[in-house]
Amino acid sequence: MSLYMWVILGTVTGPFCLSFDKKVHFYTYWKALFPAILIVALAFISWDQLFTQAGIWGFDKFKTHNLIENFLGDLPLEEVLFFLVVPYACVFIYEVLKAYFPQRKVHKLGHFFAFAFTFAGFLFGILNMDNWYTASACIITSILTVGIYFIQRVSWYGDFAFTYLVAIIPFLIVNGILTGAVTDEPIVWYSADHIMGPRIVTIPVEDLFYNYAMLLPIIWIYERLKTKML
Repeated sequence: MSLYMWVILGTVTGPFCLSFDKKVHFYTYWKALFPAILIVALAFISWDQLFTQAGIWGFDKFKTHNLIENFLGDLPLEEVLFFLVVPYACVFIYEVLKAYFPQRKVHKLGHFFAFAFTFAGFLFGILNMDNWYTASACIITSILTVGIYFIQRVSWYGDFAFTYLVAIIPFLIVNGILTGAVTDEPIVWYSADHIMGPRIVTIPVEDLFYNYAMLLPIIWIYERLKTKML
């Protein structure tokens, strides 16, 4: 089995097994969760395919045992599963934090978070319009934040910010493995022409915005579906 597939299994096993915890009962939310994940996954898989074809990023095909030899278009199977498994784990963290920290005070955190990501996203995006990954990830992040937090004024954004900060730890581990922190060759590589340059060890800073832009609309759809379906 490939290293990337081990990462996928390691990411989902714990959250799935703990989904039946009596205090969180995460499995009861699957009816709202799975459609939310699938809708956003389709958009991100399309984005991923487009950027892979354009050479903005790519995968270490067949050079090592880091990937299996099954592809959907130009994307390895593990990469497609990434867009299903990582959101599942993140929304699980979101529900666990709400269940186990009922007295949490996250309003100010959410307010700061929204301003920080909106300002940083527009700043980095506008200053790096020639870098497709930087510009797209950062500007999409800002637009989503403005629409969901500042215009719709959703009540759960503080919990989203709390979740994002907690999920940073597993995020750094997973993305670090994928970008070459523990391997001779990165599983996922990035074109230097389309990123700003600064990295967290081996992880491009843009990945912070990319993951934010993936998780925020998932929770937005998820919360709307929960209200209607549960």
